[in-house]
Amino acid sequence: MLDSTTIAQLKTYLANLRTPVEIVATLDDSQKSTEMRSLVEEVVAQSDLLSARFDGQADRVPSFAIRRADGKAETRFAGLPLGHEFTSLLLALLHMGGHPPKEEAELLDAVRALQGEYHFETFYSLTCQNCPDVIQAINIMAALNPNVSHVAVDGALFREEVETRKVMAVPAVYLNGEPFGQGRMDLAQIMSKLDSGTVARAAEKIAGKEPFDVLVVGGGPAGAAAAIYAARKGIRTGVVAERFGGQVLDTMGIENFISVSHTEGPKLAAQLEQHVRDYEVDIMNLQLADELIPGKAGELHEIKLANGASLKAKTIILSTGARWRQMGAPGEDAYRNKGVAYCPHCDGPLYKGKRTAVIGGGNSGVEAAIDLAGIVAHVTLIEYDGQLRADAVLQTKLRSLPNVDIITSALTTEVLGDGEKVTGLLYKDRTTDAVHQIDLEGIFVQIGLVPNTEWLKGPLALSARGEIEIDSHGATNVPGIFAAGDVTTVPYKQIIVATGEGTKAALSAFDYLIRS
Repeated sequence: MLDSTTIAQLKTYLANLRTPVEIVATLDDSQKSTEMRSLVEEVVAQSDLLSARFDGQADRVPSFAIRRADGKAETRFAGLPLGHEFTSLLLALLHMGGHPPKEEAELLDAVRALQGEYHFETFYSLTCQNCPDVIQAINIMAALNPNVSHVAVDGALFREEVETRKVMAVPAVYLNGEPFGQGRMDLAQIMSKLDSGTVARAAEKIAGKEPFDVLVVGGGPAGAAAAIYAARKGIRTGVVAERFGGQVLDTMGIENFISVSHTEGPKLAAQLEQHVRDYEVDIMNLQLADELIPGKAGELHEIKLANGASLKAKTIILSTGARWRQMGAPGEDAYRNKGVAYCPHCDGPLYKGKRTAVIGGGNSGVEAAIDLAGIVAHVTLIEYDGQLRADAVLQTKLRSLPNVDIITSALTTEVLGDGEKVTGLLYKDRTTDAVHQIDLEGIFVQIGLVPNTEWLKGPLALSARGEIEIDSHGATNVPGIFAAGDVTTVPYKQIIVATGEGTKAALSAFDYLIRS
């Protein structure tokens, strides 16, 4: 199951085990069970502190439990945790074996203190780059607190259960049998939903911070670059972000970040954060900026947060990025995660053998259609313009696929459903005004970005599209306030452009400080 390089790396990591760990597998005569037995045997062979049994009696077959030596902690994988999830398997073994998780001590103490019973189930797909963070976070909880248990379920393997529970987007998390959350979540976010005191403690901690020389709002590529360049100048720098990594976390393959031939969004986001942490930067993650109060001449600027706390700074760099644009058609909100999806890599496997549509004919839309065509029964790509806007090489690939239809000059007017899931859509032919219906089970929306600036309307000059207007130095119309990245009027929303703009904004902020 594992190649020699992976086995060598696995053996090195498992040297960090401190106490024995037992793997208990529940198998049958299926091919997947045979593969699971092989995987478990190969993993166990890499450490004397690992042992395996194959007499499990779990309801889901095949599956295996990872148990702490004292039997008081357990987490389970229902399916083969390969691909993105192999790291989840490795970390589960290490944490059950006593290796400390890389999380803040205060957060881990809060996990240990949880009272009550928490039985989590997470449905994932092996192509989902958002799923590992969720699975790894809940596995940490299961390793630290005997009141917490967790089963990670491969939706593609347990399709009957996925259909029964109407899981149409991953990761989908259930707590004690009831829906708990969907989409990317880390340990702090999960704990904030379970322990209301987590939010209050974070707000109290933030409220006591001294003013910053530079406060970066947003933790994407622009924000990370800005923080690094500001910190290198030796000035007091802080970053407040709703989620560090921003939209990069939702990006699958990255092949145009110069000097890096290929990487994936979550990996790049982790590297950005680590690079920032190499410097004396105060990172305040999972904090949503709610209001900007510009200071008058010689006064500090202020950022108010959704948790009630506020931060002050001599200069501010706004890098809040953008989010996926929605269609705005009736039915879209009602059927979100019930057939309307925005991540083909994550949710595509759930639509195997089904009919789908992709809305959008740019690079993202055409790439999504190409990826889905290899999984689903049929893809209909719908583009508002009279022609596709994707790169020629992508269009050529798309048109070569036998199970893809392309419709241009079309406006999606309504998402249809039966109250529980999507059943189709209506679109208007923009050349004839005729309305047509397409019967399908899934709709993937890929129509561009919307800047995250709703909270900034008033103090700053914004473009007609809601982007922050900046000059060649990244300065806004308010002295001492700068902006960078996808949230601004700078053209070409690319990761490498954002990092350059963040760098420029930080240097401009430093120049402003020394001149004023």
